[in-house]
Amino acid sequence: MTATNPTDAEIAALLARRPRVALVGASPKPERASNSVMRFLLSRGMEVVPVNPGLAGQQIHGQTVVATLADAGALDMVDVFRRSEEAGAVVDEAAALGAKAVWLQLDIVDEAAAARARAQGVMVVQDRCPAIEWPRLGVR
Repeated sequence: MTATNPTDAEIAALLARRPRVALVGASPKPERASNSVMRFLLSRGMEVVPVNPGLAGQQIHGQTVVATLADAGALDMVDVFRRSEEAGAVVDEAAALGAKAVWLQLDIVDEAAAARARAQGVMVVQDRCPAIEWPRLGVR
């Protein structure tokens, strides 16, 4: 799976800004990647809003889960834990809501959705994980 991504410097700059993140597909289960990535982002000082319609109103890592991206409020970045075939709708919604960046997790690629978002000025990172990129890029 080949993904077109920003440069390492652009990704590092995004993470260093400590964007306000909506994490779509958040899970309370510690064995799930979305759970550990959320914990990682919170430990780096980011504000993270978990998004999962089935868990709305519950807490994950002390953060209240919301049902939709629109419920998450103003967003800088949307981190997507959905299958590639479901990611496009999330990317489109994130762009429509004014997110400045969308991050598709490992093995998630949707070039058509990424192109639509980029045309609206949204940075799109695909097939990467911020919990891996942060240390790899030496983000402080």
